[in-house]
Amino acid sequence: MIRHWLHDDRVRLVTDAERRSRLAVRHALADGSRADSAEAVTRALTALHATEPPTPYLSCWARTDSAPVADLDRALYEDRTLVKQLAMRRTLFVFPRDLLPSVWPSASARVAATERARMTRDVVRTGLAEDGEGWLEAARAEVLAVLEKAPEGLSAAQVRRAVPRIDVKVSGTSGEMWSGPRVLTQLGASAEIVRGTNEGRWTASRPRWTRTSAWLGAVPAMTDAAAGYRELIRRWLFSFGPGTEDDLVWWLGSTKAVVRKALSDIGAVAVRLENGAAAWLLPDDLEEVADPGPWVSLLPVLDPTVMGWQGRDFYLGPHQGRLFDTRGNVGTSAWVNGRMVGCWIQDAAGQVEVRLVEEIPAPARSALDAEAARLTAWLDGTRIAPIYRSPAMK
Repeated sequence: MIRHWLHDDRVRLVTDAERRSRLAVRHALADGSRADSAEAVTRALTALHATEPPTPYLSCWARTDSAPVADLDRALYEDRTLVKQLAMRRTLFVFPRDLLPSVWPSASARVAATERARMTRDVVRTGLAEDGEGWLEAARAEVLAVLEKAPEGLSAAQVRRAVPRIDVKVSGTSGEMWSGPRVLTQLGASAEIVRGTNEGRWTASRPRWTRTSAWLGAVPAMTDAAAGYRELIRRWLFSFGPGTEDDLVWWLGSTKAVVRKALSDIGAVAVRLENGAAAWLLPDDLEEVADPGPWVSLLPVLDPTVMGWQGRDFYLGPHQGRLFDTRGNVGTSAWVNGRMVGCWIQDAAGQVEVRLVEEIPAPARSALDAEAARLTAWLDGTRIAPIYRSPAMK
């Protein structure tokens, strides 16, 4: 049925140029669309990637006029309007607090179930226990009891010392090792504990694990899984639409059945992309988004804008091999008018330098150099040491 619609001239065509305009405006990247707080940036992107600790801070910097580190710290650790949560594709994100009741029973629950299955299988296979489910349930109960007595939270090392059961190392089926504190990861994915205060600098992750009720107090009741996926997809479509089923399946780490039901339930409208593929928009978001004018940006490793789609040709062009590592993780990126044209690095003195992978007009290069100077000043000597480095960064 969709293929038939795609050959109908009445089906809206969304060009690559308009997709780049939507990206610029919806993601607070164009000059007239910048956000004014960490919360506003996060809402614009649905969620921030937080696998690398500096990324949420740099993602906020790129979309605001200043965004000091203290602003995101305030939102995460004082006001707690933003919360770190393991979710889609076993990735750590920063979510708006009001989205958690939708994330927990859907994307996070899927991760929690996968973690449970893997851990219970491994503890039996390696001889740690004969009953993997029993071992995990006992470990979970002991960790929760310890954290119940520590409302300010404990580090992973403190929990491990307090719960000898999890002071172990286990060999996984793929040959990798995991340690007992992985129980904390599973408890976090199942929404029973959260990453509270960070004891490290903003460039490092040393969370104090805290009972969810102690950290957040009263939170809205969880929805069911289907309703949770509906809300996640609704927000994603506003931030990233138009997007294909494959984009959504990849971003959610879920199945086509889940995506198709949610798209149907929210009344998503099929549109055509310039490459001929079927994609989707919200029913109240069909108007064309105007070109916001010229803009440039420097984005961090695993920025949500870059990692929002599986199909990236409309902004990436031929540069996948230069700007992504072999596992599909993007390094830093330099953008001109909605296209990735390079990356950025820091030299030994902390100066930010732009490295291009294609030729760009002189005014765009000057604008990128000015943005590099702005980032250098903002970092004020702080060195970022990315885990994921693209060939262009190396």
